[in-house]
Amino acid sequence: MSFASEFREFALKGNVVDLAVGVIIGGAFGRIVDSLVKDIIMPVIGRIFGGLDFSNYFIVLKDPPAGYTGPYTYEALTKAGVPLFAYGNFITVVLNFLILALVIFWMIKRVNRLRAALDKPAAAPVTPEDVLLLREIRDELKAR
Repeated sequence: MSFASEFREFALKGNVVDLAVGVIIGGAFGRIVDSLVKDIIMPVIGRIFGGLDFSNYFIVLKDPPAGYTGPYTYEALTKAGVPLFAYGNFITVVLNFLILALVIFWMIKRVNRLRAALDKPAAAPVTPEDVLLLREIRDELKAR
C-alpha cells in the first residue's frame, strides 16, 4: 500500500473527520464565549464594581523606554515592549474558562438527558380488545 493511499484511508476514517469538525466548531465556540465574556459579562461586572476594566489591571515591571509619551494602557505599554504583570487579563481568561466549562457542562447534561430519553425501550403497544377476544376464541376452538 502506497503512502498516499494509506494516508487517504487514515484521513477519511470517520473518527478523524469527526475530530476535525469538533476542532473547527470548538474554535468557533471559543470565540463566541470569548466575545460573551469580553463584550457582555465583563462590562457588567466592571459596572457593578465601579466601572472597572479588568484588562487594564496590571503592574509595570520595568519603566517605559525614555521618551515614551503614550498612554499607560495594557495595549500601549505592551506594544512599547514594557514587561507587565497583567493579572487583569488572567482574571478575564479564568472567567472565560469557567463560563466555557459551565456551558459545555450544560450542553453535555442536555445531550445525556436526550440520549437517555431516546435509549428507553418503547412500551409494548396495547393490544386492542377485539384482537384479545379473537385470540380467546381461537384458543378455545383449539382446546376442543
